[in-house]
Amino acid sequence: MPGPTPSKRPPAELSPGYAANMQGVAAVDRALSILVAIEAAETGSLSLAELAGATLLYKSTLLRLLVSLERGALVVRRADQRYGLGPFAFRLGKSFEAHNPIEQRLAPIMRDLVEQGTESPSFHVRHDATRRLCLARLDSRHSTLDRVRAGDLLPIDRGAAGRILLAYGEHGAATAPDVPRTMVSQGERDPLCGAVAAPVFGARGELIGALSLSGPLDRFSPESIARMSELLLAAADQASQALGAT
Repeated sequence: MPGPTPSKRPPAELSPGYAANMQGVAAVDRALSILVAIEAAETGSLSLAELAGATLLYKSTLLRLLVSLERGALVVRRADQRYGLGPFAFRLGKSFEAHNPIEQRLAPIMRDLVEQGTESPSFHVRHDATRRLCLARLDSRHSTLDRVRAGDLLPIDRGAAGRILLAYGEHGAATAPDVPRTMVSQGERDPLCGAVAAPVFGARGELIGALSLSGPLDRFSPESIARMSELLLAAADQASQALGAT
């Protein structure tokens, strides 16, 4: 006679080392913090003292990690003894572009928005708990523009795109129907800029990111917001379909 079916245990009880394994590797986390600090530097490079201030790591620890990062060509030490991203970091970025269909599929949709005279389209994804990443950007044909570029990290709690990511991030397309499909910000992140944003979903209804139109605040009249919102909703639906949503 078969015995009772064993009860399922939480993963942490399956192995004594499970919880420790899920903590990751501290040295890798520290090395990644160096790359993040260099990437975020306005000058594209940092001195050892600046790295210590940005990462809160001891200089002796930094030097050991930098040796490994230099060996892997993720970091280079310049003649002025400042550290910048190395050629392998560039190769990783190019590989991401080549194998990530999001930008390729969004590019024609963003171009169509520009052709229709909208403000500058951007596509934003969640980077971490407090920031969003501008993954793609196309300037409008207007003579004055807002200052947003692909690769920029922006606050997730300010701006139309950030609020879309927060509102739809947990439940995706299944978010309560009272959540608006478009959100508008006027002088929220930048006092001189406005934006309107809409969600883009994937094949399982999950939120992929936020498509936005942004520009100088003085061009965000009620009439222009209404017109751009209509065009943006159609573009966001087209983008969702291009990424597999039904």
